[in-house]
Amino acid sequence: MSGYYDQSRFRIRLEWGHDGVRRAAERSDAIAIVDVLSFSTSSVIATSRGATLYPLPMGQDPSELARRYDAEIAVPRTGDGWSLSPARVSTIPSGTRLVLPSPNGSACCTYAAGAPLVLLGALVNAKAAAQRLTRHDGAISVIAAGERWPDNTMRVAVEDLIGAGAIIASLDADRSPEAGAAAGAFEYARPELHATLAACGSGIELIEQGFADDVSLAAQLDAYSCVPLLHDGVIRGS
Repeated sequence: MSGYYDQSRFRIRLEWGHDGVRRAAERSDAIAIVDVLSFSTSSVIATSRGATLYPLPMGQDPSELARRYDAEIAVPRTGDGWSLSPARVSTIPSGTRLVLPSPNGSACCTYAAGAPLVLLGALVNAKAAAQRLTRHDGAISVIAAGERWPDNTMRVAVEDLIGAGAIIASLDADRSPEAGAAAGAFEYARPELHATLAACGSGIELIEQGFADDVSLAAQLDAYSCVPLLHDGVIRGS
């Protein structure tokens, strides 16, 4: 029965969260991981400045990875240091090596192991990410990472649907209905990207916590040409 839902009739596909990226990797699809308000946008900004990132699922001990690569460990968004805040990493020095734990983007990176191409996409590099994906001859899965409910189940996040749709909208190939719906969500939000992100649940949460600048940065469509690539567990800009 699962074959009904793999979107295999189409080259461009939309998947959600950990399970979606795992299925895409098992199919050997090229993968774009989209986590708009945190992981992906921060990865684009940090690697555009010459940083190297080491994603790690939340809950795993980052100290061994940090020792192996002589890297710093990202702190919580409210902490004093480099974090998943796009505004915070906008000043990160070139050459910084940073272990980046997160429950969504980093976990998706782990589950993407074995895929022929894995990149990080967001609104800020949507066109550049699409251009890199078009160099891949096979199927493409754009992954909306989503967020987590308190019981650790996935919460659909509209900002990731819109970010995924921004990439899909620039891909000139046959789309699944799911992928087409994401592109439609982006076109709906495009005239008021910042207002849409600021009014969605995740955006409201960040603004109320004092991170309005993160929302503003994440809404800057095609502000960066950098495309972070994941290879052997390491994220570098390209």
